[in-house]
Amino acid sequence: MNEPTVIHSTFVIERTYPAPPDRVFAAFAEPGTKRRWFGESEHHDIEIFEMDFRVGGSERASYRFREGTPFPGAMLENVGAYLDIVPGRRVVSASTMALGGRRISASLVTIEIAPGDNGTSLICTHQGAFFEGSDGPEMREAGWRKLLDSLGAELTRA
Repeated sequence: MNEPTVIHSTFVIERTYPAPPDRVFAAFAEPGTKRRWFGESEHHDIEIFEMDFRVGGSERASYRFREGTPFPGAMLENVGAYLDIVPGRRVVSASTMALGGRRISASLVTIEIAPGDNGTSLICTHQGAFFEGSDGPEMREAGWRKLLDSLGAELTRA
């Protein structure tokens, strides 16, 4: 009998943004803003994007991959909960990800925000358990790097 395998991984991404900490924090807290940088992409269509930004609140997003992607027509679902929020300083959330109705991972993400010399310092720590057939730690880290690039672009909007 084959036992299921789980790959555990932790990665940390540090960024500096030329915006004040309250603006960076707001990009995580305001649903319309977060949807733009976190949810929208040329690779998928958003079917659901809901968030209740408070400790104990939830976040739910469903995306359908477009043609030309590795999973055309497949549905990606993220369901999570906010575990800790310190306004202007920290957001901690836990979530699961499913692809085509099959759970592929569970994650704990900590976002730390602090004033920096040139704006705001952000530290993103992702702790994940990746199940069989998942995207794996390398792809997830690459995904978060792209998301944080999108956050940077969002912060430069007028």
